[in-house]
Amino acid sequence: MALKLNVISFQSSALPPMATLRSPKFYMASTLGSTGTKEVENSKKPFMPPREVHVQVTHSMPPQKIEIFKAMEDWAGDNLLVHLKPVEKCWQPQDFLPDPASDGFHDQLKELRERSKELPDDYFVVLVGDMITEEALPTYQTMLNTLDGVRDETGASPTPWAIWTRAWTAEENRHGDLLNKYLYLSGRVDMRQIEKTIQYLIGSGMDPRTENNPYLGFIYTSFQERATFISHGNTARLAKELGDIKLAQICGTIASDEKRHETAYTKIVEKLFEIDPDGTMLAFADMMRKKISMPAHLMYDGRDDKLFDNFSAVAQRLGVYTARDYADILEFLVGKWKVADLTGLSGDGRKAQDYLCKLPQRIRRLEERAQSRAKEAPSIPFSWIFDRKVEL
Repeated sequence: MALKLNVISFQSSALPPMATLRSPKFYMASTLGSTGTKEVENSKKPFMPPREVHVQVTHSMPPQKIEIFKAMEDWAGDNLLVHLKPVEKCWQPQDFLPDPASDGFHDQLKELRERSKELPDDYFVVLVGDMITEEALPTYQTMLNTLDGVRDETGASPTPWAIWTRAWTAEENRHGDLLNKYLYLSGRVDMRQIEKTIQYLIGSGMDPRTENNPYLGFIYTSFQERATFISHGNTARLAKELGDIKLAQICGTIASDEKRHETAYTKIVEKLFEIDPDGTMLAFADMMRKKISMPAHLMYDGRDDKLFDNFSAVAQRLGVYTARDYADILEFLVGKWKVADLTGLSGDGRKAQDYLCKLPQRIRRLEERAQSRAKEAPSIPFSWIFDRKVEL
């Protein structure tokens, strides 16, 4: 899953409270940063994550709506699990890496390192950020297993929802493994700092503000899988332009997985629009009003309190993932789910529909204004690349 980008902030037009899908009170979950830029270690104090969230809404879906997802189990078995590949037909990270058991290992490794020398530091910042985001996979499986009505209740539940979550996790797990090993072998990055960042991120978790609500959760995953598809596709394109065809193949292969997973998640929301158009419309608008927070938004390396923002700025500058991509994804989902064509909605549903249909263009206008006001970006050091400086 993936990605990054602090999308331009804006005040959304007023929408009615989601009385049928969420609790009447709504609290913004805020991110608490650490108090300084230096890592503080005190073995006598209990562990506390450096990035915390508070005042979270939980279990906002009315209990009776759980029955919708119970009734969808047969549908999920027929329409969701077909987007998983048998393990024996899946690629594995070793397919793309030097073979340590072969006599040609050292030559293969030398060739990989020679190719990586042509890649600039800013590209490595983005690639490392993508890899760290993929490596926080335990958090994403945990998030899916908070969703009411679809969670894996035992850890080995035979329901289609649970099978999907475990198998999706198993497929996604290869992404971080492959990128991690490639970066390790390249010799271009500070692996210890990267490993610390991964540990910090998993320990901090994430707060997508999905409220244990599968309506919100599957809208979030639909958006995120498309964002990850775009990001890995763009790192593949850049690798090819920079002359590393093998890395382009790696990133492109990961992007292909993300596209397949996107198809599955968007199918779920498409079905929810069919079963409960009004409730799904309100959920979609609610998720977009809060803005889609990226999975790695609590990223920290022990030094940089604005690491996620800085990483996002580099990704935006390189065109790997941008505010325009955010608007394009939203526009794609509005079209995919035929949001503009839905009829028979309540008054609140129609207001949500109007908001969603106008939002992509609104985001683009705000982004254009922000770009016109943008000042020359500073260069800052990234611990992932031995504190070399990169322009934001």
